Amino acid sequence: MAYLEGKLGWALLLAAGLLFPQFTGNDYHLTVMGTAYIFAIATIGLNLITGYTGQFNLAHAGFMAVGAYTVGILTVDHGWSFWGAFALSGVVTAFLGYFIGILSLRLKGHYFSIFTLCVGYIMFLVIEKWEGLTHGTVGIMGIPAPEPIGAVRFDTPLALYYLVFFWLVLGLWAMRRIVNSLLGRTFMAIRNSDELAESLGINLMRNKTLAFMLSVFYAGMAGGLYAGYVRFIGPGVAGVEHTFDMTMYMLIGGLGTLLGPLLGALAMPWLTQYLQFLQEYRFLVFGPILVLLVIFVPHGIVGSYLGWRARRAAQGVPHAQD
Repeated sequence: MAYLEGKLGWALLLAAGLLFPQFTGNDYHLTVMGTAYIFAIATIGLNLITGYTGQFNLAHAGFMAVGAYTVGILTVDHGWSFWGAFALSGVVTAFLGYFIGILSLRLKGHYFSIFTLCVGYIMFLVIEKWEGLTHGTVGIMGIPAPEPIGAVRFDTPLALYYLVFFWLVLGLWAMRRIVNSLLGRTFMAIRNSDELAESLGINLMRNKTLAFMLSVFYAGMAGGLYAGYVRFIGPGVAGVEHTFDMTMYMLIGGLGTLLGPLLGALAMPWLTQYLQFLQEYRFLVFGPILVLLVIFVPHGIVGSYLGWRARRAAQGVPHAQD
């Protein structure tokens, strides 16, 4: 029954995404949702290393910027097609993530997070100061839109919306396969206890590094999509505030769940949009809402629902035996 409910829920979400353009009022709403999809992809990647493996990476936005600048530099400065550059965005980011991972993952807990925070700030400074490569504070303008695939063109907000939606669905499908596999259970064992996982014969460093590389691969792909979607990137893409935004999405939706980060990443941008009429005072409403959610729903919306369903199922066992 739970399996059928899960399949039905994912089918409804897929239908909602496909039909959203039919009910939206204008291209602005498509742009907001498309951007939310891109950050949802990055958040799903962050959830793998943080929610499933137990390592809080504060450089995640920096890795997203690496993917974005890979596309920007290759297309604008070297004349590559978008698709060729996009194919390398995740690969380049994962390659860099390997070396940073084998250094940072020797640390645990807060020390790992502080180290990655410093790494993220170094990434931001490199992007801002290395003008010969990244164009510095000016950023990279004129990034080409994705080239047509056959008769399908990507020169309208609607086409770009469906392009990003496709990659979100593909990313969710792949992540679902990962977390439900033996590899995903290995990551969760490491999250629960390093010592216990090691006693079971799990190679901690190898599996942590693999989780880190997969996580930043998602960030790099999201960054590559972002570059082709907005057609302009600047150093602000690497700002740590984006990592904190993605962390907020995970906490609100449900850390260590597949659906939670997705719902958080899609719901929070719309909440901020609808609070814009308050201007600078909107955070007086937004802030307390977040605090209340963290206090009273500590496992996030999806995590709390799954916990409630598990307790309900456990309570029903004796009755079934009667």
